[in-house]
Amino acid sequence: MINEESFVCCGQHAVCEKELLMKAAAEPIDYFDDEELDRFRGRRGDSYTAAEEEEFRDVLYTTLTREVGDWLRSLQLRGIELPEGVRDEALLLMEKMED
Repeated sequence: MINEESFVCCGQHAVCEKELLMKAAAEPIDYFDDEELDRFRGRRGDSYTAAEEEEFRDVLYTTLTREVGDWLRSLQLRGIELPEGVRDEALLLMEKMED
């Protein structure tokens, strides 16, 4: 459960990230055929093995590019931190989509 008091708005965004997170927390979490990743809840992004990283990469590259942001939000709401290398790849995909 997300506690509203744990988020502090910095006031530097047009739309407060706190409001977006609280709104997202109230909605059901979307899964991307990745329920097996729930076992990584609470793990740090720099603690994954190469094989575990590949599990995330498999989901990333089978997710539609336009849905990568939704997948990242789903992981965040589930308390799952991406492996560092996969996070960089996901951000690159999202940047390419914006171009």
